[in-house]
Amino acid sequence: MAQDDLFAAEGRAAPEPEAAGGAAAMHAAPLAARMRPQTLEEFVGQQHILAPGLLLRRAIESDRIQSLIFYGPPGTGKTTLAQIIARRTRCHFERLSGVESNVADMRRVLAAAAYRLRQTGQPTLLLVDEIHRFNKAQQDVLLPEVENGAIRLIGATTHNPFFFVNSPLVSRSQIFELQPLSEEELLVVLRRALQDRERGLGAMPLKADEEALRHLARVADGDARKALNALEIAALTTPAGPDGFIHLTLAVAEQSIQKKAIVYDGDEDAHYDTISAFIKSVRGSDPDAALYWLAKMIHVGEDPRFITRRLIILAAEDVGLADPMALVLAVAAHQAAEFIGWPEARIPIAEATVYLATAYKSNSAYLAIDAALEDVRSGRTLPVPKALQDTHYAGAARLGHGEGYAYAHDHPGHFVAQDYLGAVRHYYQPGTLGTEKKIKERLDYWRAQLDAVKKTGSADAPPAPPAT
Repeated sequence: MAQDDLFAAEGRAAPEPEAAGGAAAMHAAPLAARMRPQTLEEFVGQQHILAPGLLLRRAIESDRIQSLIFYGPPGTGKTTLAQIIARRTRCHFERLSGVESNVADMRRVLAAAAYRLRQTGQPTLLLVDEIHRFNKAQQDVLLPEVENGAIRLIGATTHNPFFFVNSPLVSRSQIFELQPLSEEELLVVLRRALQDRERGLGAMPLKADEEALRHLARVADGDARKALNALEIAALTTPAGPDGFIHLTLAVAEQSIQKKAIVYDGDEDAHYDTISAFIKSVRGSDPDAALYWLAKMIHVGEDPRFITRRLIILAAEDVGLADPMALVLAVAAHQAAEFIGWPEARIPIAEATVYLATAYKSNSAYLAIDAALEDVRSGRTLPVPKALQDTHYAGAARLGHGEGYAYAHDHPGHFVAQDYLGAVRHYYQPGTLGTEKKIKERLDYWRAQLDAVKKTGSADAPPAPPAT
């Protein structure tokens, strides 16, 4: 869908959605529910889609919303953002749950929406929580009313909609990915809850240590709901001290979120020291040390993509052609981790870690590309030989492009000695371990002929080809 399709025709004003159960229900609700932002100004995070001037922000502020799908991890504000949009829209508001609602519920809401549009011209804004829970048939029920504009759909899901939502719905919706909240953003959420006397904990005699709040923010995995739930548990279960205040210490925070604080200091030295120890352990072929440092990063909630990106680099730089499958497995672990997230991501990441740690090692490809780059940076640039120049345009032959080029597949062994560079350069120096041992045998055989052509213009009698 084109970006301008996000803007729809104006509808009529609808009553603001009422808080279910009134003030009493709000008082009894969990802290995370009470502290839900009511306006865009209160909303924390997601500035990559909500910063002033961006498309979604402009669409919300001008009430020009069309069908949307929000997806991202739990506690990042998907449902909250949908509710904020509902408060600002001139549409009638309805809500369904992908867990609880059935086809009959859907048809009732959709029929009422179609009737309302015909009679009053007012569209309906339909929020579907956990839309990925609807099966294909249920999702298909939404299509006609989305297509004709009777409803403006807002789907909220923790799953990638390109895999879990029907293609016709995806094509008719604007997709926005919500990111885990940063530690600083979660600290804003926690401090706001401590200060708010009406919806938060501001009326309680609380004192919270900075290290306790930072621990909650750090290990909540970007999930505001998780952080607020832990804060509420800490506040409600900790007895007041002699001074009459409930003191939220680091020890209390550890208990409330059931995760011990590991030294991952605020200036992030430990963050980089730990990944450094992890990579050096893998490079040094010690799977046990590597698994310990990996476990530490998992425990403190390190971003799995940060870990797997480093494994991909290591697979190419330190294992290289000694075991080409290392890079394949590292990329697969990265994709798997991104797809499933913690805690299951620990399994493919551990598999890749052990494989890379126990693989033969070679940094020959890394050294080779750096040597070639150094030649280019130093000004030792070479013209492309005539035989290798492009011939796919009129007039190339008249310029002599491609003249003398020998097509390798027309020769025995799919190899022919010819000058591909115009100089003798051996950037790549293969190692002698694993797969690279066989590569070295082949390359020694080929290079003997290639070097002769580069030096004299004709190949010397080659040695016997390797057996493998």
